[in-house]
Amino acid sequence: MEQLPTQKLNPKVKNVWRINDLVWLVVLYLICTLPFFIVANTAPEESGWAMPVVIAETVACIVLAVVFAFVLPPIRYARWRYDVSPEFLDIAKGIVWKKRYVIPFIRVQNTDTRQGPVLRAFGLSSVTVSTAAGAHEIPGLDSNTAAELRDRAAELARIAREDV
Repeated sequence: MEQLPTQKLNPKVKNVWRINDLVWLVVLYLICTLPFFIVANTAPEESGWAMPVVIAETVACIVLAVVFAFVLPPIRYARWRYDVSPEFLDIAKGIVWKKRYVIPFIRVQNTDTRQGPVLRAFGLSSVTVSTAAGAHEIPGLDSNTAAELRDRAAELARIAREDV
């Protein structure tokens, strides 16, 4: 079996994933629960079924919050790896469905970095490498490392195109 890539993401990315996942979970919880909560409080005599639905959704949300905040981030972090060689970018990720991407630099069209508010708060960035087939992102790198990786990938892509 092929050896997995060796480079890891910055450990602070686990906190970024926790915050992002919990924000989406709270939004989903409010969208799903608020209508039932309103029904239960505006017409309690006619809707004895609404409050149990609110309670069930609340319990489910708490369980999902524990899973997304404490169980998944360390596993996800342990499975994320990448390597850059002169010929290709190698990315391995996935918990249930493991994915392995080997992207030849001859196919790279564009490289860029991205930094949202949560990533910026932790001093992290993401690098995206685009090909005609799609884009591949390496999330949660130190901002300086991300800039160096972006520039190196762009240079290796330029060199690969010149060699053809």
